Amino acid sequence: MENCMGTKSKDVSLKDLSNRLAEFAQARGWDQHHSPRNLLLALVGEVGELSEIFQWKGEVGKGLPNWSADEKEHLEDEVSDVLLYLVRLADVCGLDL
Repeated sequence: MENCMGTKSKDVSLKDLSNRLAEFAQARGWDQHHSPRNLLLALVGEVGELSEIFQWKGEVGKGLPNWSADEKEHLEDEVSDVLLYLVRLADVCGLDL
């Protein structure tokens, strides 16, 4: 699966991911908008989108039995968005995950 940075690598360290996200934001002039507050609010929005996926499903077993491939892909996308905002927030705050 290709991510927002156009790469397909799944084996990326958190530091590498943080560096790539910083470069991605800088290349687009987003640094001015990536304050800790703004990133946190974006993260909360993404967590909300993630929550919506589970909202009416009740309890779900490990491995997501009975989920379609499309449902799992949608979940992967939202979990990835949460991860990316969390890593970016940590970097902007000068935290070492």
